[in-house]
Amino acid sequence: MVLETLNPMHYNITSLVPDAMPVATVPLLILMCFLFLVWNYEETSSIPGPGYCMGIGPLISHGRFLWMGVGNACNYYNKTYGEFVRVWISGEETFIISK
Repeated sequence: MVLETLNPMHYNITSLVPDAMPVATVPLLILMCFLFLVWNYEETSSIPGPGYCMGIGPLISHGRFLWMGVGNACNYYNKTYGEFVRVWISGEETFIISK
């Protein structure tokens, strides 16, 4: 009887997996969310302009300059954010200063 309880083949491992699954996934999901937040954390700039937002802001900013042209895009950003604006052109942080 003692040998039967110590025999690893006696236990059905598939019956243990569903019980351990929620216990293992909750900390793993919390860790993944924490790492995602740390990875996307960026210090906020005191200069107004579109947000970075995981790299989507630079894509939208660059696309606006390609679509509208430099003059119209600059006028749009100046009307929206003011005289001193931070935007991204070709992945480079660019400042628009106008009055």
